[in-house]
Amino acid sequence: MLLDADDSQLVLVDYQPRLMPAIHEGPQVLANALRLAKMAQAFDVPVWGTEQNPDKLGAHPPELRALCRRTLAKMHFSAVADGLADWLRPPARPQGGNVRSLPKHLQKERAQAPREAERPSIVIAGCEAHVCLMQTALELLEQEFEVWVVTDACGSRTERNRDAAFDRLAGAGAELLTTEMVAFEWLRTAEHPEFKAVQGLIK
Repeated sequence: MLLDADDSQLVLVDYQPRLMPAIHEGPQVLANALRLAKMAQAFDVPVWGTEQNPDKLGAHPPELRALCRRTLAKMHFSAVADGLADWLRPPARPQGGNVRSLPKHLQKERAQAPREAERPSIVIAGCEAHVCLMQTALELLEQEFEVWVVTDACGSRTERNRDAAFDRLAGAGAELLTTEMVAFEWLRTAEHPEFKAVQGLIK
């Protein structure tokens, strides 16, 4: 039941400049999102971003956007509806005709070709917790991903809306955790080579 860095991907939802000033404890929420992204880099965990209607709400802060492999511009509240789940699954092996028609040595090469590993644990945080974050997380659960919601990196304009989202997500099967819980579960041991770097991020 512990989070494993090798199985994880990080999704950061809608930390946008026209939204964040209205978010309860917005500066701390954004600071934790940055910590998560920097920790993910240390563990080679893929980081993905989403931006709701960026023409109206703006892009993620440059320092956060730079830590994302890709950022999905979306109009649906759930990023899954705009294709996020496809980004989170490893690409299918290329299909090129009948494998049996290939020479034996090429058949063997095709069979042994490395495939990007599955990373089913989606660590997710963002704003607003009761709208885009929640709808994205619920649809990821429907797509049979494991969903881990980082509560102290999520925000809504009111605490009541934020907490209602957490209640609903927990009831649907998401795991709730904090930024420090992610850090120490990815580390597992004080002997991990990234221990000091990660410790510096959360102090």
